[in-house]
Amino acid sequence: MKLGSSLRRRRKPRASVGRRWLRRKGRRLLRMGKETVGIGILLACVGWLSGYLVSTLVLFPAPPTPDDLVVVPSLWGLDMEQAGGRLGHAGLVLGSVDSLTHPGQEAGRVLGQAPLPGQLWAAGGPIRVTMSLGPERQRLPDVVELSESRARVVLETMGLRVSVDTVRAEVPRGRVIAMSPRAETEVTLPGAVRLQVSAGPPLVAMPMVLGLDEEEARAVLDSLGFIVEEVEELFRFGRDQGRVVEQEPGADVLLQRGAPVRLWVGRRGR
Repeated sequence: MKLGSSLRRRRKPRASVGRRWLRRKGRRLLRMGKETVGIGILLACVGWLSGYLVSTLVLFPAPPTPDDLVVVPSLWGLDMEQAGGRLGHAGLVLGSVDSLTHPGQEAGRVLGQAPLPGQLWAAGGPIRVTMSLGPERQRLPDVVELSESRARVVLETMGLRVSVDTVRAEVPRGRVIAMSPRAETEVTLPGAVRLQVSAGPPLVAMPMVLGLDEEEARAVLDSLGFIVEEVEELFRFGRDQGRVVEQEPGADVLLQRGAPVRLWVGRRGR
């Protein structure tokens, strides 16, 4: 064994003890520093709050309310008699009164005031108020027989909501045939109106007329409201003379009354 290595081994414990002492000392100083900062922040907050209270309550207190000023009370929703009584109790009087329609407040109730509630006003001074006339009411115009689009423009311009039901009727498609409420009824605005609009005449199924005599086929079609527009003859080698051999439209096609029909009949003998 060498002497130098023995000495180095003996010195190592001393060095490690010194490092552990330094680390403990550093952690202790760090904790003390954090505590010092926290105490400083707390003292600063206490000092600021104390200074604010002293300045606002002792050095510069708010001036007292002058004897000739009073606080304006709220008059919203009161009628004129109630508003006058509340103003008189506060040492004020009712001034000029304006009025306007309002959809959500019944007639005779206060909608607004000047000055506003909570403001200071000279004792005995007038308070101007705005009174509700209630919701606006108008008579419904007659839109029956107008087109749906035209009726919508007329009613929606008045502030009405329009809903539509479609029904089959013997009037052109898209025409208004009824309205609810009826025309000339007085309604509150905004309101709602329901229209019945024609979807056109009822549809009728085209009958099967093949094999019938021409006159018999014409009678059947005429009873259903169809119009025989054209009849042509077809050569059938001596068969089906005078009978319907073709038709247009075909059987079971849905048509409006008054729709045109074409027939082809077998050529008659000469």
